[in-house]
Parts: sequence; structure tokens; C-alpha cells
Amino acid sequence: MGMEALLFVALIDVVLVLAGRHNGQYIPGAPVNISKDDVNLKVILHNATCMYNNQSNDAFLFKPSAIITAQQQIVKGIKYFVDFQISRTVCRKKQVHTDLSTCDFQPEGPLRQTLQCHFEAWLIPWKNICHVKVLSCKS
Repeated sequence: MGMEALLFVALIDVVLVLAGRHNGQYIPGAPVNISKDDVNLKVILHNATCMYNNQSNDAFLFKPSAIITAQQQIVKGIKYFVDFQISRTVCRKKQVHTDLSTCDFQPEGPLRQTLQCHFEAWLIPWKNICHVKVLSCKS
């Protein structure tokens, strides 16, 4: 097998890994589940949570508390579809330069609150572009 044929086979393998799968068959461009530990997913969730906190009138900051489902779809970039939970922290919005990772969740009681959120974003990494398509949260 020549070098061109080997490169072609390797390219097909990459496409199949990035492609979706349905009933054991790969479907190019279909959404696929991704690991909850995915580095890009962590960035997406952080950005979604910051967006929520900026839009919310709540006195406290929220941060992600659970990832329910996470998918990506390769389409002229990468689309992310994420269902997750955010919970109220003890950190107030008034605090300057608050790092969410240092904020504890509210203890049991009347201030504890968790919201179900859905987020869709389209990333084009080579152009450093991120378009937020959907961010909705409800209790």
C-alpha cells in the first residue's frame, strides 16, 4: 500500500471518529456524546455560567454543579449541546474578581437553589469565534 493510500485510510479513520454513530453505523456530521471531562466542555460551561450570572438579577453567583448530557457536532467548526445544572453559591456578585472555583455552594436552607440549563454554542477555533445560540435556565 502506498503512502497516499495510507494517508487516505488514516483520514477516513479520523472522519469516522469525529462522525456520529447511529445503530452501529457512522453518520458524518451527527452529534456525538463527549466526555464530561472534556477540556473544551469545561470552557464552554464556564462561559455559559458567566453569561447566566451577567444576565441574572440574583445577588449571588451561580456555578455548574452537574453535567447531564454533553454533545458536539462537527460542522464548519464545532457545535456544542449541553444540558447541565447550576447552583447558587455563597459568593455575592458585588465581590470584585470572584473566582467561581473558590465559591462554595449554598448550604441546605432557603437560599439553596439549583437550575436546569440548556446551552448551545458554535465554536470556530481557527477564527477564535464563539456564537452562543441558546442559553436557557429554569428551576
